[in-house]
Amino acid sequence: MAKDKEYFDRSGPSRLTSVDWKCESHQRCVAASLVQGVYILERDQQNNRQRPQALAPPWFMFFGFQLLHQLVDDDDSSIIGTIYEFKPSPSNCKHHSTQDAPKYVIAFRGTILNPDTLLQDIKSNTRLTINRLHTGSRFETANQAIENMFNEVGYSNNIWLAGHSLGSAMAMLLGKNMVVKKGILPKAFLFNPPFFSAPIEGTFRNEKLKDGFRIAFSFFTAGITQIVKDKEERAQSEDQFAALSRWAPYLFVNKEDHICCEYVGYFENREKMKKIGARRIGMVATQNSISSLLSSAIWKEESAEPLHLLPSANLTVNLSSSQKFREAHGLQQWWRPDLHLESKLYQY
Repeated sequence: MAKDKEYFDRSGPSRLTSVDWKCESHQRCVAASLVQGVYILERDQQNNRQRPQALAPPWFMFFGFQLLHQLVDDDDSSIIGTIYEFKPSPSNCKHHSTQDAPKYVIAFRGTILNPDTLLQDIKSNTRLTINRLHTGSRFETANQAIENMFNEVGYSNNIWLAGHSLGSAMAMLLGKNMVVKKGILPKAFLFNPPFFSAPIEGTFRNEKLKDGFRIAFSFFTAGITQIVKDKEERAQSEDQFAALSRWAPYLFVNKEDHICCEYVGYFENREKMKKIGARRIGMVATQNSISSLLSSAIWKEESAEPLHLLPSANLTVNLSSSQKFREAHGLQQWWRPDLHLESKLYQY
């Protein structure tokens, strides 16, 4: 039997009967709803729910989107993402403005704790932790589908990327590729994006202790970078990082979610390093991760650039209290109307 959270009319942002596409709050709610649509599409498939029993369509059709293409895992045939096209019906146009709406939205789900999908989801999460998400078949599937879409409709900046947890990492990787390789700046909504580092933000309560630990760790990271990377490699990393700086994806994190909360400290620490006169060291630390550097040193192979590190971002933090980790890491929080949010643009 389906859970209440799978029904759009029971748990979705159905209050948004009129969408203002310039409103960031509305954008956030719609993007989260479209990602939820991917989750429910896969749930429909697992439970063999066909129309009219299928529960996924309201999550995207309510806002005027049609399903253009499903992204399917080659190994387990699960739905990992979708390409939506904004194609409102006449009835939708009466309620929702079409001005400033995205033409296409590419959305990705996160991990589903179900035997049908768990194995491949774990494999993707493992690749993510070792900066090898780009080597998996899921990335190839998504990247090829996007290439095909561009070949059909042409290149456009009027594209949104969206994802939750593992799905946000996939969206981030594709977004970076679009920026660097195609010069496209997609608007990206990344909900609870994983940040693989010591969870300082969620571990220490004392602000001075947190600041001191991060500053010391920045010096340590910069030192390891000097040892592991030669001058040419460091220059290449800096150029790649700078090339991404004009792209500022929207990151949505919960301070009680240890999977993503370290993004708060990551960006705050960069500003603190500037204040103490260690801007250069802070910049080097911002571009590198210890795990990636050590992997390169130990295995004597070229290390992939850390996926989770970003030069610029619109960071939104949910300061509302969460009773459980699943609530803090859950997608549903991002369309709630009573959120206590704090947002800031960090520019490289």
